[in-house]
Amino acid sequence: MLAAVDLGSNSFRLHIGHYDGERIRILSTAREPVRLGAGLDRRGNLTAAAMESALACLHRFGEILRSQPLTAVRVVGTNTLRIAKNRDAFLPLAEKAIGFPIEIISGEEEGRLIYLGVASSLDKPNERRLVVDIGGGSTELVLGQGNEIEHVESFSIGTVKTASEFFTDDKITEPAFADAVLHARSIFEDQLDEFHPRLWTVALGSSGTMRTLADLIEANYFGDGSLSLKSLRALRDYLLYCGRISKIDLEGVKPERIAVVLGGLPVLIGLCEELGIRELQPIEAGLRMGVLWDLHLRQSSRDRRRDSVKEFSKKFGVNQSRANKVKQNTLLLHAQLQPESDHYDRLLGWAACLHEVGMSVSHSGFHKHGAYLVLNADLPGFTKQEQHILSILLLAQKGNLRKVSEAIALPDLAKAILALRLGILFSHSRIDLNEHTLRLKLRQRIDLDLPAQIVRKHPTLTHWLTKEEAAWAELDIPMTIRSH
Repeated sequence: MLAAVDLGSNSFRLHIGHYDGERIRILSTAREPVRLGAGLDRRGNLTAAAMESALACLHRFGEILRSQPLTAVRVVGTNTLRIAKNRDAFLPLAEKAIGFPIEIISGEEEGRLIYLGVASSLDKPNERRLVVDIGGGSTELVLGQGNEIEHVESFSIGTVKTASEFFTDDKITEPAFADAVLHARSIFEDQLDEFHPRLWTVALGSSGTMRTLADLIEANYFGDGSLSLKSLRALRDYLLYCGRISKIDLEGVKPERIAVVLGGLPVLIGLCEELGIRELQPIEAGLRMGVLWDLHLRQSSRDRRRDSVKEFSKKFGVNQSRANKVKQNTLLLHAQLQPESDHYDRLLGWAACLHEVGMSVSHSGFHKHGAYLVLNADLPGFTKQEQHILSILLLAQKGNLRKVSEAIALPDLAKAILALRLGILFSHSRIDLNEHTLRLKLRQRIDLDLPAQIVRKHPTLTHWLTKEEAAWAELDIPMTIRSH
């Protein structure tokens, strides 16, 4: 069984599912309206009350997760955790409460996962579609055909800030609503060409906001009963007629969802008016289903991250033959070091494939350029934490190790860094390693045993290993090199 947890700006949600050979069947769900996005103060920090509420929810989710025989769990944080200035203080507490690592995903990665969830629930491989997801803190637009994504954009506009900024003191006024729609249009207007109606045949709404609006329109007979611009405007007219939030009386919407309606409606109207969307079809699948499918695909060796590395390597002209040799040597050395877990295995292989990517900027200091590129690039499938690890590995591949001394303090990460440095060193010396070539250990010290024949055949090897010995000595890690 697989589990996906979405720490959204409006609600925290949990899905537990099972792949039955064709589809992922949802076995159980949980949702709590934490409204984390409303818990940001004027300085952009999560308030103590917001953190307390979030931690209590995460503790309950953790109990649910620990009670199930799960094979993989992924917890993702979205816009509010992307922008919260004190998230580094909150995250360790949150991870302890739920019992699993929390990944803060980019807006682009959020859009990719949303589309993956939507596409997996549709059996229309040739359909050209626009997927719209309006969340509490951001809105994602994804253009694609079948299972393939063509363009993703994440916009910093959502239901929480829209509701709090334009509808205060219980009032719903026509000027305020018009300003909210105009604000939304101003956000989306620069993307008209990328998401023009000529590029898709159907528009799908995947978020809880979309489903709430669709259910509300249908239950209260607004407009034509569908999630159309006509119906959205009819709902707007009703809200303006009420004039006050406290007077809203709608069938099929819970009181705590009124803020979602007030924040989401002008955003969706603005989007429809700006991009020429006449109607959307609400769909249940979205981010959490996408996370579940991503977990399943990773387990079945169809990892989107692998494709991202290939595309990135090609874009920056990486020499594939040399990269593959470095990867082979690096992974062989890493296996000899016997790390406690396999946490860095795949990331290390990808770092080896990308180790020269910075040369597209400059041959001088290419490791620094490469580290910057992989840290800041849009790499579909990778979380920000994973890109951070890749960046550390590329930065540490050569030169002094003081710049990554904190990473070296983590035993398994230190072994990954050592394997990459030596894997590059041997590859560039034109030495293809095998399990019988050498012996490598790292505990309190580094021990490297080499056949004397290799040292004689490659005279520059001693020079480079001496420099490597000096680099580790600067961190008080002795390195002993023996030839026999």
